[in-house]
Amino acid sequence: MKILKLLNSNHLPILIIIFLVAVVANAEDKPIDIWNINQNKIEKNDSENKENIKKVDNGEITQSSIYDLQSQRETDTVQLDSSLDSQEIKIIGLYDPEDYDLKIDLWSNSNGDQLKDLFSNLEKLDLSRDASELMNIIMLTNSYYPEINITENEFIKIKSNWLIKNNNMDLIEEYLIKNQILNLHPNLSRYFVDLYLSESNLEKACELFLKNTEVILDEYLSKFNLYCLVNEGRIEEAQLILDLKKELGFKDKYFENKLNYLFGLTDKPDLTILEDSILNFHLAHRTNPDFIFEPKKNTDPLIWKYLSTSNLLFNIEEIDVAEFEKISLIEKATHDKNYSEEDLLSLYKRFQFNINQLLNAFESYKSLSNVEARALIYQKILLESDISKKLELIKLLKDLFIKDNFVNAFDNELKRLLSTINPDEVPSNFTTFYSSYSIKENDELNDIKFNKDILHQSKLVNYFNGDFAKSKIEKDINNYLKKIKKNKKYLISKKDIMLIESIKSDGIEISKKYEGLYEINDLEMPTDIQVMINNNEIGSTLLRIIEVIGQDELKSLDDDTLYFIVSALNQLNIDYIRNKILLKVLPLKV
Repeated sequence: MKILKLLNSNHLPILIIIFLVAVVANAEDKPIDIWNINQNKIEKNDSENKENIKKVDNGEITQSSIYDLQSQRETDTVQLDSSLDSQEIKIIGLYDPEDYDLKIDLWSNSNGDQLKDLFSNLEKLDLSRDASELMNIIMLTNSYYPEINITENEFIKIKSNWLIKNNNMDLIEEYLIKNQILNLHPNLSRYFVDLYLSESNLEKACELFLKNTEVILDEYLSKFNLYCLVNEGRIEEAQLILDLKKELGFKDKYFENKLNYLFGLTDKPDLTILEDSILNFHLAHRTNPDFIFEPKKNTDPLIWKYLSTSNLLFNIEEIDVAEFEKISLIEKATHDKNYSEEDLLSLYKRFQFNINQLLNAFESYKSLSNVEARALIYQKILLESDISKKLELIKLLKDLFIKDNFVNAFDNELKRLLSTINPDEVPSNFTTFYSSYSIKENDELNDIKFNKDILHQSKLVNYFNGDFAKSKIEKDINNYLKKIKKNKKYLISKKDIMLIESIKSDGIEISKKYEGLYEINDLEMPTDIQVMINNNEIGSTLLRIIEVIGQDELKSLDDDTLYFIVSALNQLNIDYIRNKILLKVLPLKV
């Protein structure tokens, strides 16, 4: 038996660990996981389980012990499930609630049916940076799970889906490792390793397992972990684990054949290529010195990315311009950012058009294939000097890409072309197109210009940055309101009211003689949000606020919308988030 040859006194402790891990597989008859050897803490099983590991004089383990262990699997896993049920994880996150003026029962009063609807709506939106920052806070704050009409698994899946959509890999890694929840979020964990592997960054993909201390139960992640051992050069350990896994019923000939080649047990590689996972595809590449693969339109985007980052895609210089189908694949790959726009456009330049086609491009493209049409219009753009006609051609080319769902294939070059055009020379019928796609300067300005004649632009705004003592802000706000009362021409704006009401919400005393300076319309608060506030549904309220912000940045929202957002946060005493919003929308920035 191959196992016995590999065993020695050094491997015996590892084998004992492996068998102890094996008996804690789940009770739903899933494959036993014995592939995680990064476990830092392994508790000893009871004496009955220890008897299953039978030592002989030379340090070997008998074959009967393997089958004894297999037969006891069902009993042990039932016991494990019972133990896990009594130790359910209730609080998972990255941030302390107090850091954001939130509470650990953030979701406790929220109705699950309503939460599902809100999350479903948010899933359809491309949230702005401001909305995404707020979403990160509420999704990753340590809190109890909601319990009304929603299960923990449903809420966990919602969290995973958000993190995947948000695609902040550093945040995902921190979230998984800090909480030790690879098993709780298998889809999120797989997303992490698959994405890094698709970028040919195997080291980073394997890093997740090196920092993990829990037993990995998911089969795909377990195989990935085992492959990481091989990649680290820990061949004997990996081979021993795989052999033991096979003894316990594991069957995956493809995976086994690939690893046997890496183990050096065979000189002839298995040339089979599976595309069902990025791991299997990578193993096909890793074990075939002459690996060649031509992707198709339905090839998984992760595999496209892998081919791109591994320099396995078509060589642009070797492509014949008559190969329209292959060029169409390249257009799609460019849309997915697996080919550079520069490569695609250099290919377009190689097309040969006659002078008549170029002179009459607006008509000629209609009789050409989609690929030829885009090539012709691009060449015409490079030749055109008239601003109006050039813009018309640029817009036409963008529309042709959009028509075939390759919208991102003409993105950077579009911005570059528009940057060569003076905004003052743009005809009125192209101003919307120009402003939509031209490069926008960074408008996140940090320098605040104070205006002592406007309340919400005065130095009083520094209160929300923690720069005012309570006694000082109380004196200064009352003095300012006194000045406003004397100035009959001063019109108190919604932003002024936001500042005043927020200060009052914090317990700052405002003299009663200034109460009549402005009126508050209670109807401005959406009814559903007020109901959530009244029911102390903090999480649901914040989700509705995020939904309202949606794709807009805070500074783009109208004053009425900003007012009810700030009012909602005042009612919930969420001062940290309120202050951040006010500092973004109140001051004049230059």
